[in-house]
Amino acid sequence: MTTDSTASTRPASTAEAPIAVDHPLSMDEVAAVIARDIPAGAFVNLGIGQPTKIADHLPEELGVVLHTENGMLGMGPKAEGAQIDPDLTNAGKVPVTELPGAAYFHHADSFAMMRGGHLDVCVLGAYQVSERGDLANWHTGKPGDIPAVGGAMDLAIGARDVYVMMTLFTKSGAPKLVRQCTYPLTGVGCVSRVYTEVATFDVRPDGVHVLETYGITLNELRSRLDVELF
Repeated sequence: MTTDSTASTRPASTAEAPIAVDHPLSMDEVAAVIARDIPAGAFVNLGIGQPTKIADHLPEELGVVLHTENGMLGMGPKAEGAQIDPDLTNAGKVPVTELPGAAYFHHADSFAMMRGGHLDVCVLGAYQVSERGDLANWHTGKPGDIPAVGGAMDLAIGARDVYVMMTLFTKSGAPKLVRQCTYPLTGVGCVSRVYTEVATFDVRPDGVHVLETYGITLNELRSRLDVELF
């Protein structure tokens, strides 16, 4: 793993130092890295899919309040076994637990929170992220693909910080961190940080900064991405 001086810009979190590994991370490990970087007491929305794994890595004492699009504040980790209540799910229909003080409300109120700027962080998946922080995560544009925008547009514009959790390359090896998105956009200039299995990136006004790498060198990243890296 490599780091640079930009790593000192991370928010207060559950870990004192970056993790040290010599291999790409699993998505569960990426979720743990993101959980480490979420500020204490933040109000956070976890997007459908891989980002929901982050809930399993947030210690209760951190005081992070998880918000769901389907109308809940105070969501806990994924429910297992006897904990499962079919009426208690996240926006992806995955059974979840509730933390003390959890609250429930209408779907419209949930979206009002998202659109009103009341969320500190949202974590979304992505097909592509541009070097300017543009986000494409709802449609590949391919014939036959089913578009699925959901509440991503509201989250991308409404949250103070937008984190992306994704693999850095497609199955064919094409990069997903690009100079310019070629897929339909979800939001423009909204992404502040990108977490992947091989590196964590900050998207800043002066360009893309590499905070950490996992099982890959900075030079290897530069050879595989058509994006200037700092």
